[in-house]
Amino acid sequence: MRNLRLIWGVAVVSAGLFLAGCGQAGGKINLAASPADDLFTQAEALAGEGKKLEAKSVFQQILSEHSDYKNIETVQEALYRINMEILFSSLQTPQTTIHEVVAGDTLGKISAKYNETKDLIRVSNNLPGDTVRLGQRLRIWNGKFSVHVDKSQNVLILKSNDEVWKVYHVSTGANNSTPVGTFKITTKLENPVWFKAGAVIPPESPDNVLGTRWLGFDIEGYGIHGTVEPDKIGQQVTAGCVRMRNHEVEELYKILPRNTEVTVVD
Repeated sequence: MRNLRLIWGVAVVSAGLFLAGCGQAGGKINLAASPADDLFTQAEALAGEGKKLEAKSVFQQILSEHSDYKNIETVQEALYRINMEILFSSLQTPQTTIHEVVAGDTLGKISAKYNETKDLIRVSNNLPGDTVRLGQRLRIWNGKFSVHVDKSQNVLILKSNDEVWKVYHVSTGANNSTPVGTFKITTKLENPVWFKAGAVIPPESPDNVLGTRWLGFDIEGYGIHGTVEPDKIGQQVTAGCVRMRNHEVEELYKILPRNTEVTVVD
């Protein structure tokens, strides 16, 4: 049975799209897709074919030329998704370079030379561990990462060379307690212990509010970390730190090297 809907007093049969009433029974309606719809379909097809850079370009075109598109948030999320796929892949982009391993090189030395995390080098070059081979060609991300936290929106924006790479929803401090300013990430910890008023809360404890990762600022006691309360993401509820969902802070942890700048605004 065909579905009948009324739009502005016009009967629309979804299976046939025929106009009824107004003296035009049997007249056919042409509901053509918008230019933005066509571009979105094109971008999704390119992404499905593995043409990530081409898909990214089309997603960006939609955002720049069709900002009033009804599915603009879907386009933004699709762009963030393809950005992360590019970042963690071996694709060459304007923000990458190739490093050929020479005698004396270690993964740690290469990481320090380019200020790129070992995690990101491993993932983007499909390395099973820290071993590198003489003459091996490694794809290196040489874009400069930075982070922008907007407390009024409870969002964290990851940038590479000032290009917005991904936007995350976060929690910030209750009573405006998250400090404003520009800081640097100086400590990085996996499965951190939480020291609470003299008590030691181990990583596996459900009372450990730090979650699975800690990226500490150069201001004591503050940083970006995971959470045991994902339902409170998007709220101002913390003691001053920036909280993220665990799987998202783990992603960010792989990307951001020490000394990454973090700017926090009201």
